[in-house]
Amino acid sequence: MNLPNPADLLPRMAADLNGHLNRHHIDNPRFIGIHTGGVWVARALLEALGRDDELGLLDVSFYRDDFTQSGLHPQVRPSALPFEVEGQHLVLIDDVLMSGRTVRAALNELFDYGRPASVTLVCLLDLDARELPIRPDVVGATLSLAADERVKLLGPAPLRLERQTLAPAAN
Repeated sequence: MNLPNPADLLPRMAADLNGHLNRHHIDNPRFIGIHTGGVWVARALLEALGRDDELGLLDVSFYRDDFTQSGLHPQVRPSALPFEVEGQHLVLIDDVLMSGRTVRAALNELFDYGRPASVTLVCLLDLDARELPIRPDVVGATLSLAADERVKLLGPAPLRLERQTLAPAAN
C-alpha cells in the first residue's frame, strides 16, 4: 500500500472543513495545530482555505497520560494561543490519529485555558488504531497498518509521509 501525498489530501480536507463549519454555522473559527506535525498540517490547511488566521500552537507533552513511561521529549515547547479559548469554536488539527491519546491530551490542555463553544477535530491521517473513542470530523485518509508499522509526517515543506517499521522487542 502506497502512502498518500499530503498535497493531494489538503484540497479535499479544506472543502470538507468548510462544509462542516457551514453546517454547524461556525463563522469565526480559531485554528490550533498540535506540535509538530499538526502545526505543519494546520499551516498548509489554512493556505488551502485561503485564510491568514492566527494559528494557535499546542504542545501537549505535559498532558500525555504516558508521560511517566516515555519521559519528556527533549524539544518540549510552550503552547501559544494568541486568542481566548473560552466560548470560541476551535479547529484542532493533528497530523496522525492513532491511539487518540494525543488528542485527549490536547483537549485536557485546551480546557485548562477555558471552555470552548465547540472543538472540530481535523487529522491528515487516521490509522484506525484508536484506544480511546476519538474520531476526526475531517480526515484526509484512513489507513490500516500492520502492528509493527507507523507513519511519520516529514516537513514542514513539502509535507510528505514516511512508513516506518518498529524494531522487534528485545527478549
